[in-house]
Amino acid sequence: MSDLFKQGAFSWAELATTDVEGAKKFYGELLGWTTELAPVEGMEYTLAKVGEERVAGIMSNQCGGGEIKPHWGIYITVDDVDATARKAEELGGKVLMPPTDIPNVGRFAALTDPQGIMFSVITYLPM
Repeated sequence: MSDLFKQGAFSWAELATTDVEGAKKFYGELLGWTTELAPVEGMEYTLAKVGEERVAGIMSNQCGGGEIKPHWGIYITVDDVDATARKAEELGGKVLMPPTDIPNVGRFAALTDPQGIMFSVITYLPM
């Protein structure tokens, strides 16, 4: 198992943007990323890659039927998304999106810390 998929590790970055094509060009030229469309139902999702390794995702900020502010989001791997969401609330954080399954990927939740900083936690399906 990769260290990225261990409890507490930062494991994914995701860009929500108003200009997906511009972001692909910018990060491709800046970081040498290549991109490919991913088969995600209901949305256009682009995988960013370094060589053959997937390192990030890029999507429109118009996802989910509403507009969100452009931003980079981060995912932290946890052993149990549901327990982590409950613990975050106990410690003064908030659950923005309750634990939700992502087909063929795993289970995630969007949380904030007590200061309102947003992050997501994820448990990946076995590879």
